[in-house]
Amino acid sequence: MSILRCEALSKTYLSAGREISVLRAVSFELEARGFLAVVGPSGSGKSTLLALLAGLERPASGRVILDGADVGALTEDGRARLRAEKIGFVFQSFHLIPTLTARENVQVPLELRGEDARAPAEALLDRVGLGDRGHHYPAQLSGGEQQRVALARAFIHRPRILFADEPTGNLDASNGRNVVGLMEELNRELGTTLVLVTHDHELASRARRVIRLADGALVSDTAAEPAAARM
Repeated sequence: MSILRCEALSKTYLSAGREISVLRAVSFELEARGFLAVVGPSGSGKSTLLALLAGLERPASGRVILDGADVGALTEDGRARLRAEKIGFVFQSFHLIPTLTARENVQVPLELRGEDARAPAEALLDRVGLGDRGHHYPAQLSGGEQQRVALARAFIHRPRILFADEPTGNLDASNGRNVVGLMEELNRELGTTLVLVTHDHELASRARRVIRLADGALVSDTAAEPAAARM
């Protein structure tokens, strides 16, 4: 069953009076519980695509259907509600609130919905290997630890889909592999669909499907080999 469908998605910007095409008629579908990597050179439209899929920006033309909702047809409040209820985000920059502890940062999405968040936050911190660091502030954590806190925060409301934009960009290779490994495990355990934008082809190869953008267009769409075939 498809959780995400984009139809002829295009995006343009005005620059110095000229219209610049950033994304050109991109179409694809993604099955629920899937793991998709989006790759391509800098400026190919990867982050713009992610912003459109998540309803952070509106397309010039085309549609995004996310879990049955036509994202572009929603009001601003409707898109915000969709993100709060069904979407998780992980970015290259960790975006943790410096005045909150790790546990308090993880609690934020549920607390904004008026839900009791302490026990779920502690459980997720345990799950990402930081059960004993919940009382520490972001400045007291390494980069890899901060990204694991951000990952726990992204999963606390059990989103239907997680968008990750270069989540390993500020991490060394070892921490990057660990973070993506955790994302894979949570994808399997919670059924959250993953969409990962990355320039790292080694990380992209861990996805079950890879699409490549170039000059704003989708130029390839390939399924990964079964794990046994890659061993």
